Amino acid sequence: MVDHVFADLSLAALYDSLNPWGPGDDFYLGLLREAGSVLDIGCGTGQLLRRARAEGHQGRLMGLDPAAAMLVQARRARPDVEWVLGDVRVRQWQQDFDLVVMTGHAFQELLTDDDIRTCLHAARSALRDGGRFVFETRNPAARAWERWTPDRVHEITTADGTPVRVWHEVQGTGLDHGRIHFTETYAGPAWPAPRVNHSVLRFLDAGTLEGFLEEAGLTVAEQYGDWARGPLGVTSPEIITVARKA
Repeated sequence: MVDHVFADLSLAALYDSLNPWGPGDDFYLGLLREAGSVLDIGCGTGQLLRRARAEGHQGRLMGLDPAAAMLVQARRARPDVEWVLGDVRVRQWQQDFDLVVMTGHAFQELLTDDDIRTCLHAARSALRDGGRFVFETRNPAARAWERWTPDRVHEITTADGTPVRVWHEVQGTGLDHGRIHFTETYAGPAWPAPRVNHSVLRFLDAGTLEGFLEEAGLTVAEQYGDWARGPLGVTSPEIITVARKA
């Protein structure tokens, strides 16, 4: 569900199975095809950049992620992409990219106002004139966390054929100051006991997002409520934002 829980190789190796290619990836891949240079913040195992390179993208592709184990997977698959360990504080860019993206709801891992401001300022600095910063967050009005329950078990099979069961459980009574605390549990015969990761995601409405973007010198160019580019409605599942320099 989120990248940062995959802090070791055994879990990082499961990430692509848990997060198979879907409509959101198709949406972003279409944007990459139009961009000469791309920075993917929170790239995880780099599925998006790997696919773009595999289908012939000739421009600069850079993936940034704080989890070393995730980048191990990325480098094994595509050493011809720039993979950088860390977050937006480890590197400064000055108009280096046509497109900056944050996929897989990575934006929701920015838990404080300062985290968001730092990320948005870095994204704006990285953009060339006319470039776009594109990211998505879950719409809080859709209350997706209410479906993160232990009875909704996701079953996958590892590369060696070992079955793994994964489920989520929200902690507390739900949304707490815009944040959801939850656990992600992995169980399988390869581990003597289930492995539990504790995570937090922040949910922002469209108005609050726009305020942060304006403060960072970015303006909303387009906004969608789903991956088919449907309009953003009150209970749309996603808030997909395409921003440009103001």
